[in-house]
Amino acid sequence: MQTLTTQVAIIGAGPSGLLLGQLLANKGIDNIIIERVSGEYVLGRIRAGILEQGLVDLLAEAGVDERMKQQGHFHDGFEIAHYGKRFRIDLKTLTEGSAVMCYGQTEVTRDLMQARENIAATTYYESSDVQINDADSDTPSVSFTHNGEQFTLNCDYIAGCDGFHGVSRKSIPDENKTEFERLYPFGWLGLLSDTPPVANELIYCKTERGFALASMRSNTRSRYYLQVRLTDKVENWSDADFWDELKKRLPQDAAERLVTGPSLEKSIAPLRSFVCEPMQYGRLFLVGDAAHIVPPTGAKGLNLAASDVATLFRLLCQVYDGSDDAAVERYSQIALKRVWHAERFSWWMSNMLHEFKDEQVDSQTSQTFERFMNSELDFYLNNEAGQTVIATQYVGLPYEKV
Repeated sequence: MQTLTTQVAIIGAGPSGLLLGQLLANKGIDNIIIERVSGEYVLGRIRAGILEQGLVDLLAEAGVDERMKQQGHFHDGFEIAHYGKRFRIDLKTLTEGSAVMCYGQTEVTRDLMQARENIAATTYYESSDVQINDADSDTPSVSFTHNGEQFTLNCDYIAGCDGFHGVSRKSIPDENKTEFERLYPFGWLGLLSDTPPVANELIYCKTERGFALASMRSNTRSRYYLQVRLTDKVENWSDADFWDELKKRLPQDAAERLVTGPSLEKSIAPLRSFVCEPMQYGRLFLVGDAAHIVPPTGAKGLNLAASDVATLFRLLCQVYDGSDDAAVERYSQIALKRVWHAERFSWWMSNMLHEFKDEQVDSQTSQTFERFMNSELDFYLNNEAGQTVIATQYVGLPYEKV
């Protein structure tokens, strides 16, 4: 049994754990990261690619934005195609200068991994039997097994950045947490391909055949999504079937210029809204997907994790610089305010843009629900004030002050 000591133990080497670790290290706050899988596996995850300005600024503060500045693309707007009628949400005009950055989460993770390697910070990949001990005391610790050897990591604080299925949230006793969940009756079938994107900006499509999204990772790599039933399976969709259905859901001119090709990755992701309250237990803090999940419709998952990181980082700085020993006690209250705003926006976008016919108990209820949703979306899209609301939330609300 080996005993290690650090100031902040971070569970999870995804982008949130790596970003928190880099920010802390830059301030001289020692941290060790423990990760269940290999670094190669982490980089193999295909995830989002739209970054709010807050995350762009946070990456710059961490000193890991050089490649993003060279290869990323700022998007000043995006389109919503509502039953064939197209609306451009002009982010820059409607929000007085704000935009979003298109830069893949895989690339963000790669940059953060390289930065951590450059400063020789400690990360234990492929660790098993991870267990959080005495989180509600002044002497928390994390035990784990690495390369067949058992370790105990003593620390001041624990950041649970290990995702929805990780050990961190499960370590909080049931009587000390409340979980809120909304499951959606459909999933997203996603396809990644080395083909030029169909448009320079994202296109969200609501059609009678279901939702579709035309997204991108770069000028030569595209990411597309189709709404499918939860019972559907990836093997039921050949590449040809996917491209054929996508063309039917895209606006006609976009469909005509769509470049198709072999899929690099294809998968179906279920959609859910989830929040755990509070986001802390003693000296354990839940960060990102460990505390909350949003449907991807509003592009908030990674961005919401980043705002958690920013909040926890700044509060820990106040503790370690001696300005406020009790600062971390405010973490959950501060983080949850922004979390619920993003949850509501992502829920709203999902309701507006997807077909819910399979969810309703009878045809009359289904038709009524669809009328309500279409009327609301029509109202928002045909009014500048409504478009401003969409744009303001899409580019991201300001980080809460700590």
